[in-house]
Amino acid sequence: MSQYLWGQPVAFLLIIPWLVVAYFFLFRKKNHRAALKISHIAGFKKWSGRGRLIFQKANQLLLLISVLFFIFALARPQRADSKVKRTLEGLDIVIVLDISDSMLIEDMKPINRIESAKETLTNFIKQRQSDRIGVVIFAGEAFTLVPPTLDYQLILSRVEQITTAAQARIKDGTALGVAMASGAARLKDSQAKSRVMIFMTDGENNSGTIDPETGLEIAKGYGIKIYTIGMGRSGPTKIPTYTRDLFGNKIKRYQAFESTVNDELLSQMAQVTGGKYFRASKEDSLAGIFKEINSLETTKIEDNKYVRYEEFFPYFALIGLCLFLLSRGLGLSLLKVGP
Repeated sequence: MSQYLWGQPVAFLLIIPWLVVAYFFLFRKKNHRAALKISHIAGFKKWSGRGRLIFQKANQLLLLISVLFFIFALARPQRADSKVKRTLEGLDIVIVLDISDSMLIEDMKPINRIESAKETLTNFIKQRQSDRIGVVIFAGEAFTLVPPTLDYQLILSRVEQITTAAQARIKDGTALGVAMASGAARLKDSQAKSRVMIFMTDGENNSGTIDPETGLEIAKGYGIKIYTIGMGRSGPTKIPTYTRDLFGNKIKRYQAFESTVNDELLSQMAQVTGGKYFRASKEDSLAGIFKEINSLETTKIEDNKYVRYEEFFPYFALIGLCLFLLSRGLGLSLLKVGP
């Protein structure tokens, strides 16, 4: 909802002295006129027709209008775009996504594991209406990409930008315990009846300062349900690597890689917290998670109002400056009185 208003309406008090000055400039008649005796008028012929009273008044009016625009600029005209406070029924969800380099393995459509995960998350987010959603990404370390929010457009844009650990320049590896603890930290202050963590990974723990058991205890302590998703197939496979030739062209090669999804740990994470484990070896095997989460108990969430202001005072100030300079320019040239 948009509305137009004035940020500093007290500036309009300056219109009172402006009206007084305008009256003296435009309407007050002069009772006394100065006289100057001259011997010959030949030197004044070039000024003939200039400085006529009507033009002088018009120039004074132009000057007064420029001052009026400066007053409007001081009053700060602005447009306020606001969103009204709403009460919604929803969940608090944090998506924890593995971005280790093994997520580049090309055994899932449309391209590889990470693109399949991004596509799944995009579809999932688009189906949400009143759930606060956050995103945590991890490899050998974890950080919050988006804190829980109802701004789905922001979430979708950030998910689209997700890259692997190497491209994001973070430590590679799979720190499951650290990732769980980071996701739990984003939900620990939630007042929702159902707090959900969607945990997506294609590996087993091999990094991090927090072991998976500790991370699981932290999540369980906050009453968080973990829905785990094992991405890709286990076993021998090939992982793409990229180098550049002498001309700077990107070259794609493959190297042997042993892919291992820790099904036992992921099942335990889900079972202990009351969630479910999904094995995603195909791009369409994640659909079941939507139905499960939709059945969870929701909580009333207050979506607070926010206001964004767009300032217009520079336009008024610029118009006022242009009119002022025009008035002064005319007063010193075409409308100049006398030699």
